[in-house]
Amino acid sequence: MPVYLQIILLVAAFVLFVVIALFAGGWGVRRMCFKIIAEMEAAGAFSAGKAVHLQDERKNFFRVGTGNLRPKALNILTADGLVFKTPNGKYYLDRDKLQEMKRSLNK
Repeated sequence: MPVYLQIILLVAAFVLFVVIALFAGGWGVRRMCFKIIAEMEAAGAFSAGKAVHLQDERKNFFRVGTGNLRPKALNILTADGLVFKTPNGKYYLDRDKLQEMKRSLNK
């Protein structure tokens, strides 16, 4: 096999690996977002009075990797305006935004 073809195949394999790794990471964060939403729905956390405490930061700074997606997913939900943080550090869902999200997923 010619060298230039090997280089092209190596670059293509690397690009494919990066795309798959990014897709898998995004899929994991998406699953964690749905788990957090389900936990908050089960607890009935739809107002500041019924807010629940969630882990929003790493417990161990040196533990890195894919097993610690919960803080990242919670930050995404907060940035999207689906979850709000109370001054005492608890979280609750926006019921209207949640219904809108469910309608968009069902389409």
